[in-house]
Amino acid sequence: MVETKQWKEVKGPLSISLGITALVWLLLFVVVILDPTGHHAGSNELDQAASSTQTLPVTGNAQGPLQGAKGAVKSSGYTPERPRTVPFDFSYAKGSDDLPLDRPPLAKIASEVEPEQIHIALAGEGAMYISWATGNASVVEGLPRIVSRHTLASVVVYGNESGWYDGVASGEATAYVQTYPDFSYISGTFHHVRLTGLQPNASYYFKCGDPGVAMSRELRFATPQPPGPAAFPQRIGVIADLGQTHNSSATLQHLIQSQPPVVLLVGDLTYADNYFTNGTLRPPMTPPKAYQETYQPRWDAWGRFVEPLVPMMVVEGNHEVEADSAGKSFQAYNARYRVPHAESGSDSPLYYSFDLAGSHILMLGAYADWGEGSEQYRWLVADLAAYNRSRTPWLIATFHAPWYNTYIAHYKELECMRIALEPLLYEHGVDIIFAGHVHAYERCNRVYNYTVDPCGPIHVTIGDGGNIEKLYTDWVDQPPSNCPLPGTAACPTLQEGSFCPAQQPPWSAYREPSFGHGILELASTTEATWTWHKNQDSVAVASDTVKIRRNLQCTNQQERRR
Repeated sequence: MVETKQWKEVKGPLSISLGITALVWLLLFVVVILDPTGHHAGSNELDQAASSTQTLPVTGNAQGPLQGAKGAVKSSGYTPERPRTVPFDFSYAKGSDDLPLDRPPLAKIASEVEPEQIHIALAGEGAMYISWATGNASVVEGLPRIVSRHTLASVVVYGNESGWYDGVASGEATAYVQTYPDFSYISGTFHHVRLTGLQPNASYYFKCGDPGVAMSRELRFATPQPPGPAAFPQRIGVIADLGQTHNSSATLQHLIQSQPPVVLLVGDLTYADNYFTNGTLRPPMTPPKAYQETYQPRWDAWGRFVEPLVPMMVVEGNHEVEADSAGKSFQAYNARYRVPHAESGSDSPLYYSFDLAGSHILMLGAYADWGEGSEQYRWLVADLAAYNRSRTPWLIATFHAPWYNTYIAHYKELECMRIALEPLLYEHGVDIIFAGHVHAYERCNRVYNYTVDPCGPIHVTIGDGGNIEKLYTDWVDQPPSNCPLPGTAACPTLQEGSFCPAQQPPWSAYREPSFGHGILELASTTEATWTWHKNQDSVAVASDTVKIRRNLQCTNQQERRR
């Protein structure tokens, strides 16, 4: 073909343009093939991989470079995720009713002397609590002067081989009275035995009860690895706001299938206070009374419901308060469950800490006084001062109500607690913070004082256990008119001049209203994986998986000299 003069004049620029276009398409092809989720694989501090089964629409913000409290976030090697939202799929129900009390697994099958509601909890290094219930509750008129119960012995026999028990330990028994204006509820008996001198990373078989009357079936527990930098890998299950509904049952079954050696339950256990004292469900928005009506048999039912979850570490939520007409609170919670508060130097079972292999875990009380100068604040200062990162490299905190939350429900409800305690947790380099209360899921980028910060902790709200109050599906920024009035918060902190963000803020990485549970797997002294499994079609789906790396460039991550 003979080239014309005009073709020769345009051929050069056109060839360059076509070459650039081909190069762009080649790069896009490589990115999609190597990373089909749309995220760059490599050495990011935080790498997010969405589930391949995700089909719901995802929305996000297309803003410029994210800034942290100390300048550009990427300058530290940390790359935060851009905010993503998965709206609720209304083809699913937002919740379900509580399971009936007269059917398994909630129904009482044991006789009055047989152990039931068996619970296992960590009790300090080389120690475990074994707890159980016997007897029946009763109701009497007025306030009983003396609570008299037929007291059975509190004994645990245990050993390293099935059917062979060469260890014996005894403990204590207790009961409580929940008082109302016209009558009093007297609980059954709750037994607690602390086993000590246990070997790390070992299996134990045990029976509990009164050897002269009735003993339980044989059960098993495993002790964790000893604390230290070699105590990996380590798996921890995390749930909150569980309740006892059909959705709760799905969450429980999925969690059991995930087989975590230890479970953290971050408040709101039974939802017994959603009922009147006669057992009828309390309608939403019922005007409060001077005392809190509850239906205590729901506590017993829940104890049977969660018996397969062992060991399980609990911290109180708002539904455990249960203030009675005599002014007493947390009676059912404190009588039924033992936690290692004394072992960690705490004077209250509402807040404590414990070492779990390579992690130190703070169980903070959102409904105990946490203000500066309070007993809890002084205890936390002392606990963090004694924290040894070389022994337990990961520092994890839990409390019931979240500090970082973009849902309308409970928005900035505990902002005063954040203002009081966040600087202390940041100073000591807390890695991850788990909360519940909001009945949905949300995971944050590393954040401090509402700013993406490479040295801040990752906050996870996992209040989606399945309780009877159903899912929360609305956010304060969609639309912005959803924003509650600042007067609804005790400490109405502003973000960029506003009480609510105008869009999903940079610190919020992923949010989705769905029931589920989470698994934290600590792989080494510096690397971990967090996975959220939502309950969809009765199948545990890994819907949010993120790799977490401790940022050793941060001064708050370095070992403190003593």
